[in-house]
Amino acid sequence: MPNIQLANNLRYLRKQKNLTQKDLSEMLNISRQAYSNYETSKRTPDLDSLLYLAGFYNVNLDGLVLGCLPSADLSAAAGSFAEQKIPYTLSIDKNTGNSIYLTEEELDIITKLRTLSREHKQIITGFINDNVKSGA
Repeated sequence: MPNIQLANNLRYLRKQKNLTQKDLSEMLNISRQAYSNYETSKRTPDLDSLLYLAGFYNVNLDGLVLGCLPSADLSAAAGSFAEQKIPYTLSIDKNTGNSIYLTEEELDIITKLRTLSREHKQIITGFINDNVKSGA
């Protein structure tokens, strides 16, 4: 089954960098027609190419393949929101399926939170919840 979202994201990201399909095909060491097939969902890039493209565009692999990137020609899902400033990392809200864009600082905090013990996580989340409730 073709991945329309991937094709749209590849086209959008290429245009954002003002690159041609030929430019990308040369970077990936493939023909221009092969790259064009990626943007038309006739072919899917191999894993190495996907990883290279995600790194080149500074997006995570999930965002490149599945995510709805902010774009004039891509409409976001109803009720979703998107930050227009870079660098943001795409995530999907598990409860709503909406796209959420995290700053590098937010992503760093979440990554560090994951390394804490259960007790320390409870202290941190308790602190956050108390401050959100009080409006601090």
